[in-house]
Amino acid sequence: MGMFGRPGRQRTQRTQPPAVPATGAAGADWSSHRELEDAVRAYLLHPDIALEALGAVLGRRPVRAFTLERVVDINANGTSVWQEAAVCDDHRLVLWHSEDMTDASAPGGTVLDSSVQVIPLGSVSHVGIRTLVGTTTDGDREMRGAYVFLATPTLQEITSVRGEEGTSTGRFRQEAYRFSKSLDDGGPGQIQRLLEFAHVVAERVPGPR
Repeated sequence: MGMFGRPGRQRTQRTQPPAVPATGAAGADWSSHRELEDAVRAYLLHPDIALEALGAVLGRRPVRAFTLERVVDINANGTSVWQEAAVCDDHRLVLWHSEDMTDASAPGGTVLDSSVQVIPLGSVSHVGIRTLVGTTTDGDREMRGAYVFLATPTLQEITSVRGEEGTSTGRFRQEAYRFSKSLDDGGPGQIQRLLEFAHVVAERVPGPR
């Protein structure tokens, strides 16, 4: 499990952005915005927090590509929002995540858990890009989904396995980062932006020495 508490970045439930209690234009389609700040302010619920955290790490380095995501979890405790910005400069992948966390001592009962992770592109050992291509009713080709997988050689323990004699061993897997967009989750513009992001990352991952 990574520092963000979601093993392999797998989310169990998706709903559309309008289901999120939002202020202003939060949740708008960000795919037409080429500047990171404009896209973040259009889409994320806490743009100032995200931009401050990202800016402290990116500094003056140029942003080559980015992708954004929000996931709404609805359960017995109410609605919580998990947000992500993944940014590629020339040498690094910078990930910002936030999630609503229950805190009975805080006004409103929740706090925002905001965190940043920096992955050198030189440590990325695998880039996988999968697309779903269909046809429209007119017979034209249509991009219906994109899935991106990035892995590093770093091993992460995810579960403890108990053997027949009562001994326990750890089950490990590679550190991995997954991104996805579809017509129902983001729309065609965000699908194309995710593919653009994946290609920029892949171009900058160094080959074997």
